[in-house]
Amino acid sequence: MRLARAQAGDAAAFSRLVEPLRHELHAHCYRMLGSSHDADDALQDALVRAWQALPRFEGRSSLRKWLYTVATNSCLDAVSRRGKRAMPVDLGPASDHTVVGDAPLTDVAWLGPYADAGLASGRARPDARYEQREAVELAFVAALQHLPGNQRAALLLFEVLGFSAAEIAAMMQTSTASVNSALQRARKLVAERVPPRTQQQTLHSVDDARLRGIVAGFSGALERGDAAALVALLTEDVTWSMPPLPHWYHGIEAVTEFAVKVPMTECGSWRHIPTTANGQPAVGSYLWNDEAGMHLPWSVDVLTLRGDRIAEITAFIGAENLELLGLPASQP
Repeated sequence: MRLARAQAGDAAAFSRLVEPLRHELHAHCYRMLGSSHDADDALQDALVRAWQALPRFEGRSSLRKWLYTVATNSCLDAVSRRGKRAMPVDLGPASDHTVVGDAPLTDVAWLGPYADAGLASGRARPDARYEQREAVELAFVAALQHLPGNQRAALLLFEVLGFSAAEIAAMMQTSTASVNSALQRARKLVAERVPPRTQQQTLHSVDDARLRGIVAGFSGALERGDAAALVALLTEDVTWSMPPLPHWYHGIEAVTEFAVKVPMTECGSWRHIPTTANGQPAVGSYLWNDEAGMHLPWSVDVLTLRGDRIAEITAFIGAENLELLGLPASQP
């Protein structure tokens, strides 16, 4: 039996036990922490803890539930050390006019994108409220960052993973009443910050050809410097943010002014690759570099749709974000 071999010290048997759960455990750590890199660290820490404690695992619960307990505790420790992850909208109001030469804020822990290629569709358990992809959408993960760690954990374990309040109380070493209280407070805040219609619901209502057209149209408009084509894709109340840059823009006039003055004028030549991140359509953006003689990674632009138009553009700046999604290191 694989579990018995792992408990006896067989590291390969332990690896085979946890491998089928690795993707979903990593996604759980990302939801808790808002950063793929933090999720890497938390999952690694959780697996070390699990390996060390495995000889004491008595099988009173499933291995999956036990691993989620260990991973959640690892994340709660990280939350207590690092605090929440932010988006530009959390730092102040939208900018009235375009800021050229905006400087990154390095003293802010920013929310990061998530590579969703290995994420399963559907619910983790039949009684979960959120589908797996819904639960990594930007609006949901950003809202989670405003919850204390215990509320964040309770909401995810209940609504996303389908554990009962009694199970969560045992996992978090608290009472069922405390879990229900945490759930009530967490649901209220999340409802205030997350649109009632998820991106998965929106994407299911847009046919694949139209979705491809939106992504290609966004990329092409930036590459050609075609402001009219870009505007035709946007909602009137569109927002554009670019962590780690602090300034962000709201409304079609402000966003158009920014697009024309900065990416379409100041930046130079662009190339784009369609992709997905956080369960949403996205593009990898590459900016021309004279010294390298090619287009180099610049940002991952995650698109949030309302109907068949773009309501939010979140450009996560940094070559590491394209690497995270497995995108090429350059474009011609």
